[in-house]
Amino acid sequence: MPRVIGLGHLGIFVRDIDRMTAFYRDFLGMQVTKQDPEERMMFLSSDPDAVDHEIALMTGRAEVDGPPLIQQISLRVASLNDLRTFHRNLKEQGYTIDSVVTHLSAIGCYFFDPEGNRTEVFWLTGLPSWVMIGIPIDIERPDAEIMADIDRIWQQTRHVRMGEKPDAAAIEAMKRAREEARKPAVV
Repeated sequence: MPRVIGLGHLGIFVRDIDRMTAFYRDFLGMQVTKQDPEERMMFLSSDPDAVDHEIALMTGRAEVDGPPLIQQISLRVASLNDLRTFHRNLKEQGYTIDSVVTHLSAIGCYFFDPEGNRTEVFWLTGLPSWVMIGIPIDIERPDAEIMADIDRIWQQTRHVRMGEKPDAAAIEAMKRAREEARKPAVV
């Protein structure tokens, strides 16, 4: 039976195509690959040699929306330092940051783009993890300290296989990790 082999692109209806193009091009560093002559559509790619577009922006979003239809737009970065830089730039430029969390397999910084779409920039840690977890994490600490914290939790949950529900031991480890993350830092 045939199956899909990956996500091709995400199309987003927008109110202000110029503002949204500037965000994806100038802030996130994507490249405009195709433009509609009437300026109603814009295609962007983070790697035009590999794929001609990953984001398709299209005019037509209503000024007053109903409930959000997009849960999040997730974009991968190459390194933890790149993630830190995006996090700092988001704060400096006044974007609303929703959270910064570790999923063990990745660390993600969630924020809202200029039109309120929840967006994530994330870095893959190299640890395969099949538990659904999001633990707040301070990414301004040294890499070794961050990875030691992630590894400690991963060691307690790594036995959970792809597609399985976490068992009692993994659930307890995740609960402890969340509680630890809520404690104020001791200086």
